[in-house]
Amino acid sequence: MNKELQYIITTLQNTLDGEPWYGRPVIQLLQEADPAVVYEKPAKNPHSPADLLYHMITWAEFTLMRLQGDKEKDDAWFDKIDWRPIDPAVHTWKEGIEQFRHLNQQIIALLQTKDDSLLQEKVDFREYNVRFLLHGYIQHNIYHAGQIVYALKSLVKAK
Repeated sequence: MNKELQYIITTLQNTLDGEPWYGRPVIQLLQEADPAVVYEKPAKNPHSPADLLYHMITWAEFTLMRLQGDKEKDDAWFDKIDWRPIDPAVHTWKEGIEQFRHLNQQIIALLQTKDDSLLQEKVDFREYNVRFLLHGYIQHNIYHAGQIVYALKSLVKAK
């Protein structure tokens, strides 16, 4: 039976595109952003909304690769791309949202083929299990979506 895993899948879906308890879902929050300001950094904030989105993409990739058992892309590989320099010509806001959405669709599709025993498996290159990874991943998305909204509001007020 995959009762716990199904709960995690539903929670991930709700936070991304559903009706989460805390308010608007992550994808909607990202889509509401004005692409004209997403590359700016609010005062005293080291990251722009685009920096945060691409950081979220890195962790979606990390989560997917760990679930797939990819041993080529280790922590050093992810450290290299995490907090990468963002070039608006290459890292567009719209494409970033679509990449984030697509990675999450892949994560969900993969999880739907598994059962609860997956949750106890150790995550490669880490000292925790898949249960901890998935719960942390969901929390990570919510946390950074909140940062993005806050940064965007700060940027609008500053203008």
